[in-house]
Amino acid sequence: MSKEEAILEVNAAFYQAFEKKDLVAMGQVWSQGIDSICVHPGRPALKGWQAIHDSWEKIFRNTAYLEIDTKVITLNLSNDLAYLVLTETILQVAQRRKQKAESMATNVFERMGQQWYLVNHHGSPMLN
Repeated sequence: MSKEEAILEVNAAFYQAFEKKDLVAMGQVWSQGIDSICVHPGRPALKGWQAIHDSWEKIFRNTAYLEIDTKVITLNLSNDLAYLVLTETILQVAQRRKQKAESMATNVFERMGQQWYLVNHHGSPMLN
């Protein structure tokens, strides 16, 4: 498997964990380090795996249904760091309300040992 394929695979695993609301799978994709950063659309930055974990737990607990479509715009790779820029279209049902949102996202991955991990996810809302 090429580095690009490995990065696309871990990116797909991130969105599958997101869509399935699977915290265990989310923890396998994310770096457990204190320098990991997650920025949910319209929210302040969360630093460190514990804060990131807690945010996903809250999102999953308060969301009845998720469906996510992504479109990769670019993948850039340099040694042990890579980033994807992509669009996310998220359909969710929360508090009995159906919402559709589009975000522009950047996902940064770092290779540690033989595995790629998500170290930064930044989502920004797209206005229509």
